Amino acid sequence: MTYRVCLVCMGNICRSPMAEVVLRKTLADRGLAHRVIVESAGTGGWHVGDPMDERALETLTRFGYDGSEHRARQFTEDWFDRYDLVLAMDRDNVSNLRRLAPAGVEVRLFRSFDPAAPEGAEVPDPYYDGREGFEEVLALVEAASVGVAEHIADEIGDE
Repeated sequence: MTYRVCLVCMGNICRSPMAEVVLRKTLADRGLAHRVIVESAGTGGWHVGDPMDERALETLTRFGYDGSEHRARQFTEDWFDRYDLVLAMDRDNVSNLRRLAPAGVEVRLFRSFDPAAPEGAEVPDPYYDGREGFEEVLALVEAASVGVAEHIADEIGDE
């Protein structure tokens, strides 16, 4: 069984692609990469086809991650059938996704998997920030990715 997860922010050029790259590495480090597909998308379509924001890419690269292959995509209603888990970076995107979601489909905040994060914690949008904002996002997604990977491991069980 292949487990599929989609990480979602507004434009799919900063937060969700950073989280995608980090979660893939976290899963690979746990030996789960071959059993899990991690993708990302935005609720808006402004950047479809664009590469990751250069500041996000630079931050990932500086910390040993590779986000060079990313191209922005837009999440659409029919995508809910593709994924076992849909995680949004903030409450606005949770709301946007819930408006699209069929009845009974759960959409959660990405940081809800970080045991150190307060309830309702979001990944802030660094788009209008400097380098520090992207570094903060990286630290937040690294922390939450550990919890997401644990959740997925529990969901799919041992081979």
